[in-house]
Amino acid sequence: MSMIRDLRAAVRPGPRTLDRPAYAYDTTRDPRTPSAVVDCAVYKNGRRVTDRLDSADAMRRVRAEGGFAWIGLHEPTEAEFAGIAKEFGLHPLAVEDAVQAHQRPKLEPYDGSLFTVFKTIHYIEHAELTATSEVVETGEVMCFTGRDFIITVRHGGQGSLRSLRHRLEGDPELLVKGPSAVLHAIADQIVDSYLAVADAVQDDIDEVEIAVFSPDGRRGRKGGDAGRVYQLKREVLEFKRAVSPLLRPMQLLSERPMRFVDSEIQKYFRDVADHVARVHEQVVSFDDLLNSILQANLAQATVAQNEDMRKITAWAAIFAVPTMIAGVYGMNFDYMPELRWKFGYPMVMVMIFAICAVMRRGFRRNGWL
Repeated sequence: MSMIRDLRAAVRPGPRTLDRPAYAYDTTRDPRTPSAVVDCAVYKNGRRVTDRLDSADAMRRVRAEGGFAWIGLHEPTEAEFAGIAKEFGLHPLAVEDAVQAHQRPKLEPYDGSLFTVFKTIHYIEHAELTATSEVVETGEVMCFTGRDFIITVRHGGQGSLRSLRHRLEGDPELLVKGPSAVLHAIADQIVDSYLAVADAVQDDIDEVEIAVFSPDGRRGRKGGDAGRVYQLKREVLEFKRAVSPLLRPMQLLSERPMRFVDSEIQKYFRDVADHVARVHEQVVSFDDLLNSILQANLAQATVAQNEDMRKITAWAAIFAVPTMIAGVYGMNFDYMPELRWKFGYPMVMVMIFAICAVMRRGFRRNGWL
């Protein structure tokens, strides 16, 4: 257990805020490295032994002296990635997925490498949740893990592995376990970020729930705006699409012996799989809760409309009394009751007001007014 705590302490960042998540990509590129390559280095005995190299030089040095190479790329084009793919013998299908992006989380073993896709989630801060608010933004991290190399390909404008690389370089005992240690650290950091985003989304759902069931929300006013609930539900579904497909890959990495994954590192994937399962349960519960809130909001809107219709009907019935009486006395017959009586008009007016007052009182007692 102490070893697990030491490992997690090495790969986890310190306290983070959602304004600048610790996993934000740093896409700054060194002018000495080609285009999409953010960093390329060789590690031997858990320590970095080179400054930035190109991929060919890094691989030659690894094959000559041992260790492993870690190459990080950000949104490479097909032409930029072609040389690296050829140098490391990457499968064309995996290369195509890595370049085109927009992939679902998955784990695919190939002859020379293990291809893993992760979805990164970034929570977008907003002063007020509206019907058009964007709550979460997704990106991708793809990993090619081989016997003596790991290649990370990142897509998206946020998230970074640079701080993770620095932390790992400060823990030689972990890096000495090879590329699979880096793969675990990446998975652990991304999944930990899911927990922070889930907490923030929970706050948004609580805010919407309070608004819907507030007095204004029950009357169908702005507090219970169905558009906000629907927009938040769409964002939760985006979150769900990032988390749910990752369950099976993490279970496989934690339960089955995998080529290119160190047996000692494999044990630590159990903790990652457990966290993915936890976030998945949260996101599913978010989806169910938002369904209930949306249905309650629509029901409240229907009730509010029915209340308005009852009020309109009650007032229409009240005004029907003077309309009926005025209609009777407007028929211009010569012989009508009380037509020429001096007190006929006051009597009719008193009778109209009395009947209307009685009807209004009855409607109020029944809750129609």
